[in-house]
Amino acid sequence: MARDIAEGYAAVTERSFRNLTRADFEQLTFEIERYMRDLRGDQPSLDDQQAIQQRNRRIQRLNTATVVMRSYRMKNKI
Repeated sequence: MARDIAEGYAAVTERSFRNLTRADFEQLTFEIERYMRDLRGDQPSLDDQQAIQQRNRRIQRLNTATVVMRSYRMKNKI
């Protein structure tokens, strides 16, 4: 699911997390953090502006998903 979020195939809202359990949240958080580390470690050439923009969009989508997930967990005490 982390890859789908990063690529923009899955939109993340609070409703996306409605059916997830505590273990599912922990697994998704782990997957998002791992994929984000991989993206940050993969540095495109400074001449390739399109690759840089694509990488930054992926990182932004994952950051947004993390913020939405954290907010949902705080509201629902999960």
